[in-house]
Amino acid sequence: MTDAPAIDPALAERIAEHVETAAEPPTTDSDALPDDRFLDRELSWLAFNQRVLELAEDESLPLLERVRFLAIFASNLDEFFMVRVAGLKRRIATGIAVTAASGLSPRQVLEAISERAHALMERHARVLSTVVQPALAAEGITIVRWDDLGDAEQDRLHKFFRRQIFPVLTPLAVDPAHPFPYISGLSLNLAVSVVNPASGKEHFARVKVPPLLPRYIAVDAAGRPSAPVPQTAAPERGPMSFVPVEDVIAQHLDMLFPGMEVREFHTFRITRNEDVEVEEDDAENLLKAMEKELLRRRFGPPVRLELAEGISPRVRKLLVRELGMSEDDVYELPAPLDHTGLNLIADLDRPELQFPRFVPATHRQLAEVESATPTNVFAAIRARDILLHHPYDSFSTSVQTFLEQAAADPAVLAIKQTLYRTSGDSPIVDALIDAAQAGKQVLALVEIKARFDEQNNISWARKLEQAGVHVVYGIVGLKTHCKLSLVVRQEADGLRRYSHVGTGNYHPRTARLYTDLGLLTADPDVGQDLTRLFNQLSGYAPKSRFHRLLVAPRSVRTGLVERIEREAAAARRGDPAWIKIKVNSMVDETTIDALYRASQAGVPVDINVRGICALRPGVPGLSENIRVRSILGRFLEHSRVFAFAHATPDEGDGFEGPEVFIGSADLMHRNLDRRVEALVRVADQAQITELVEYLDETMDDGTSSWHLGPDGEWARHTQGADGPLVDLQEVLIHRQRRRPGAAR
Repeated sequence: MTDAPAIDPALAERIAEHVETAAEPPTTDSDALPDDRFLDRELSWLAFNQRVLELAEDESLPLLERVRFLAIFASNLDEFFMVRVAGLKRRIATGIAVTAASGLSPRQVLEAISERAHALMERHARVLSTVVQPALAAEGITIVRWDDLGDAEQDRLHKFFRRQIFPVLTPLAVDPAHPFPYISGLSLNLAVSVVNPASGKEHFARVKVPPLLPRYIAVDAAGRPSAPVPQTAAPERGPMSFVPVEDVIAQHLDMLFPGMEVREFHTFRITRNEDVEVEEDDAENLLKAMEKELLRRRFGPPVRLELAEGISPRVRKLLVRELGMSEDDVYELPAPLDHTGLNLIADLDRPELQFPRFVPATHRQLAEVESATPTNVFAAIRARDILLHHPYDSFSTSVQTFLEQAAADPAVLAIKQTLYRTSGDSPIVDALIDAAQAGKQVLALVEIKARFDEQNNISWARKLEQAGVHVVYGIVGLKTHCKLSLVVRQEADGLRRYSHVGTGNYHPRTARLYTDLGLLTADPDVGQDLTRLFNQLSGYAPKSRFHRLLVAPRSVRTGLVERIEREAAAARRGDPAWIKIKVNSMVDETTIDALYRASQAGVPVDINVRGICALRPGVPGLSENIRVRSILGRFLEHSRVFAFAHATPDEGDGFEGPEVFIGSADLMHRNLDRRVEALVRVADQAQITELVEYLDETMDDGTSSWHLGPDGEWARHTQGADGPLVDLQEVLIHRQRRRPGAAR
């Protein structure tokens, strides 16, 4: 969700040894466009998180899902401060910050972030305390404070504390012999003031709430503290109460400081700069460099201080001073702090308060073949390209099965795979290990710089290496973000290559939560394209050319701008023209300017963006032909689609009609300049029609969505003249359930 630091000139030279330098953005007549044509990307991100908060406020959604959106809002904001705000502060401190494309100076952006973030965090706390908590209480689920508990409950919690919490706590004193302790990022802490009765001298101490403890302690109707997983607390779904773990600790501080008088205690939490910056000398040392950088990350400077309301001025002043914070970085909020732990409550076994259970279905083309032998998935792909739409189409019975059958099939000679985010116990990783142990040639291109997954990726990269998989880490200086699988199989008529190009990570869990597209194909051109790209990533092949792929950093921006300009030229001739785009983020100024010029030429432009959008739609004379909408809901919208009215046929390729690409790239500088990304052109006419119709549905006035105005404000549209608007994700779920053999 955030940009990586720019590549320095020396590093860029090293990159050029491996891959052609990213093409220069096409020269444009940007002087003819207004200076204030871009919205600020950081403020646009905060607007996205406000949309998440609006879902938590939506009384039409199941209650526990609203609790989950409160947790998502908090987690999103943590990452925003750890990366975006931290990066902005670092650039200001080092004097390298420049005026944003929006025209705001770095300090103006920082001030605007502080103002809006304060308002959003206060609104978030208010929604929880005054709206969601009363609704939970009406359903027998309460978040209570220590003083709300009865004597029997408190007594049993005393015993629970002594058994389960006290042994893992470590009080840290602050005095001449004990300097102010290091406070880890995102940890919840108690600032404690104690007095020595003998001397009357006051001391400060810090108690960290261990992150492995449950965020909330569940207490059942009998008053017995539950195990950390709250589902076990009420097997009969009776009333449940949850106490913040820091409340339980606070009531037992006398056990941590025996002989001292506890005068006051307050909770606080800090956020640190936890972005990772690695400049590799060569890929061989990348693993060690990343491990060293991960260690350094823990000690990044603090960028946000959250304090519980009611903190004494003296303790507040001490924390602000010792942590080196400015007042703009201080957020005083109602206790309890740290709402990322609300997932514990959202996961309660209360299906009537959650989205109805949904089981993805096997794609109809894969379901039509028997699964008795490991070759049938290849037969299905040989028959026709298969367009997957997760989570509506099952990931486990499509992509996962494709790789598992490839690992088990004696006719498969090689498997090549990119891995950006996955889990160490993933069936994908297991399949690659099985294939290597069976003697197949297996290449795994692991991106160990995937933000906040670095340590996990290092661990299972080593696991793959130990199993005999060839593990490489891509091109120096570029993140490998493309989603690719290539299987080489010996068949009666020779070697055949089977390919998968997707928009999402090879992560079985997120495949059930993210909406992503993928293409399974035996097309020789795509197979050749992936072979060339894998050779470029694992070796030296800077002059590779591609048939059905656009590949960043070389050709995604230029390829898309070329097609945007082709639509503009068609509109000027009076021919029908249109552009339809679905992405997670749209920031790249060159692409946005091309869309502005297309709008000025009369091209209708529809953009569906989940997160950041720096484009101003609906500005007379500039973008009155551009509409921007956003869909958020049960699933995280993650697919990227680029569709144009006019095809751009190469010699003899047979393409006609609209041209559609799917792939991994968003319209951001990092994706277009500093990552290896791949978009694949969809060839099947029925699939092209399906994708264009899907894009039209995301923009339809009858679909519930947020609409972006020229002032940068998003307005939610959920009601029409005839009643509630359509929830597109629910529509797609119902379509899937109507398929023959689908689970219900």
